[in-house]
Order: sequence, then C-alpha cells, then structure tokens
Amino acid sequence: MPNPDKYRIEIIPIPQFIPEQSDPESRRYLFAYTITLRNLGQMSAQLVSRHWIITDGQNQIQEVRGQGVVGKQPVLKPGESFEYTSGSSMSTPIGTMKGTYQMLAEDGHHFEAEIPEFVLAIPSALH
Repeated sequence: MPNPDKYRIEIIPIPQFIPEQSDPESRRYLFAYTITLRNLGQMSAQLVSRHWIITDGQNQIQEVRGQGVVGKQPVLKPGESFEYTSGSSMSTPIGTMKGTYQMLAEDGHHFEAEIPEFVLAIPSALH
C-alpha cells in the first residue's frame, strides 16, 4: 500500500453567487467557485482530470467529467498551490457540489484528491 503522506492534496472551495448573470424568473442561478489546491504530500503530482457531482435543491444530480481544470493540467510540487475560478449554473437557488480530482504522482502512482462538498446558495436562501 502506498504511503499516504506522499500523496496528499488539500482542496479549499470558496463559492459565490453571481446575481448579475442569474435570472430567477427563468430559474437560472449562476455561481462561481474558486478552488485552491495545495500539495501537502512529499511528491510532485499533476491534476489530470476532474469528476464533479452537482446536486440542485430538488435533488437532481448532474455529473461532469473532463480533462484538467480551466484548460490546464497543473503540476504541483510539494508545498505548491494552484488556484482557479470556474462556474456552474443550476435551476434552484440552492445546491451542492463535490467530487474528485484524478492525480498522477511523479512516481507514476494514480490517486484521487477529494473535493469536499460545498453549498451553492443565493444569500437569501440560507439564514
């Protein structure tokens, strides 16, 4: 079994509602999220692909898979960080996102970095 300390990616999501690009009358709510990845492991690792699970307020699930993030497949050396901002739209004013990044360590080991679940919500949806 591989040493888990070698392969550790911390993921910090920060979501934000984008009111100027949303249209509640048409049931379109746009959210941005900024993700920071930090390599806490002992080995360089490349983000190869992503798998998102997006759940809206009516429990409708959308899965998104793709190569890299925002057109990039960054390599993070131990201690390095990478930050990007992307977006998602949904038909309800509240929902969640979670998922995984598929990583490739410099020694050829493939592993997943878990994206913790975070809430997408318009400011008035939560108290």
